[in-house]
Amino acid sequence: MASRVPRHAPGNAVPLSRRKVATGMAAIPVAALGFSALAARSTAQTNQKEHQTMRANAFVYTELQASLPFNNVPWQKLNAAIAAQPGFIDKTWLSGLGNNSVGGLYGFASVEDSLLYCTDFFPALARDFGVAQTTRVFDNQATAEASAAMDAPHFGGHVTSEPGAFVYTEVQVSVPFEKAPWRDRNPVLRTQKGLLSKVWLSGHNTHTLGGLDAFDTVENALDFAINAFPKTTAAMNAAFYTRVFDARVTEDASRDLNSPYYL
Repeated sequence: MASRVPRHAPGNAVPLSRRKVATGMAAIPVAALGFSALAARSTAQTNQKEHQTMRANAFVYTELQASLPFNNVPWQKLNAAIAAQPGFIDKTWLSGLGNNSVGGLYGFASVEDSLLYCTDFFPALARDFGVAQTTRVFDNQATAEASAAMDAPHFGGHVTSEPGAFVYTEVQVSVPFEKAPWRDRNPVLRTQKGLLSKVWLSGHNTHTLGGLDAFDTVENALDFAINAFPKTTAAMNAAFYTRVFDARVTEDASRDLNSPYYL
């Protein structure tokens, strides 16, 4: 069983200005996250071997309030630290279209592992970068059937085309997923131009509704986020949150952390 001891930065770094985020990211060694680079890679490889055949029982969504082109993100260094976290299974890196925010969707072995990551490791990372952050935890037990029906690769969906973009959605409602009308919604989603797959997301404790939708192109992703999805939420009389991400710029980083979206 994986150690429950979190591996993170001590949290005493001087906060960085947003202009210095890139420099700060590049300057933070893996050792600053609580262990040496060699130990990090060894632990990461062990964790990945243990969990690469496991299904994620929980997801984590993260987003740093920073504007950093992904080619300036030291993802190799960060991947070693992320992969060493207890219960880690995979990560799909997310780079904000237009704003270059940095984040991702992670698979974890349990909700407990996800909460540890969101309450300990990631806040310490954001603190060292000197930026605010967003995190969400989702329990996959209730959404597995709905996600599998939308060809989600985390739930056995066969990837035939790699994504060009991702759309993250979250609706400000509290609906236990067993009461969500996903069987009615999925056929509608399948008519959306360019949609490749959808992972349904149900907020831990909050029961918010949303997902990560993979699209073939950025243009089709934008059309969904800007035109189609707002009509759905208007019918629900609910506020909502959408983000569009370029899936091509993060491909290598995501492959390195076992993202199931790439061939």
